[in-house]
Amino acid sequence: MDPRIARTRQSLQQALLALAREESLDAISVADIAARAGVHRSSFYQHYADKETLLADAIDATVDEAAERSLATGLASGAVAPDEQQILRTLEVFLEHASANASLFRRVLGPHGSALATARMRDRIDGIVREGIEHARESGAVPANDVPVDLEVAAVSGAAIAAVGQWLHMRPRPAPTQAAAWIWTLLSTSLIPVHP
Repeated sequence: MDPRIARTRQSLQQALLALAREESLDAISVADIAARAGVHRSSFYQHYADKETLLADAIDATVDEAAERSLATGLASGAVAPDEQQILRTLEVFLEHASANASLFRRVLGPHGSALATARMRDRIDGIVREGIEHARESGAVPANDVPVDLEVAAVSGAAIAAVGQWLHMRPRPAPTQAAAWIWTLLSTSLIPVHP
């Protein structure tokens, strides 16, 4: 991608997130976003069809940033494969961003949220969960079962998204590190059954 295009898109994403901290998503216009990003309104439409697509890209960028920061930590520590600490750190980075933009994420994950942004977030989480489930099954970390992988992925991903949504509504909201630990506990108990 041309560096100028990438910079403009990043500016628009950051502008939307900054504005969403100040007012509701419905109250933010394309003109507001373009003005905050320092570009013309026509530039917005050269890159995005609408606010929902911009929002989905902004959330994708957040997930990418969390994964990259986690990967950098893992590479620096010499880890070859993601371990529990790396997964926790990825969750923490993502939840730090979600907490800083809580009103926006509550809206996105709520009943009247962005279907596109939620679907993209779900796809990303599905990929991570699928990799974990397949690895756990292949390595023998979990006993073989006849539950289709797609069904297991849907159940675990849905639980993770619901947990993030509930955490964002808690008052007072626990720290992202605490929420990451809770969500990891939920995910790991889903992936690694407790034997009597």
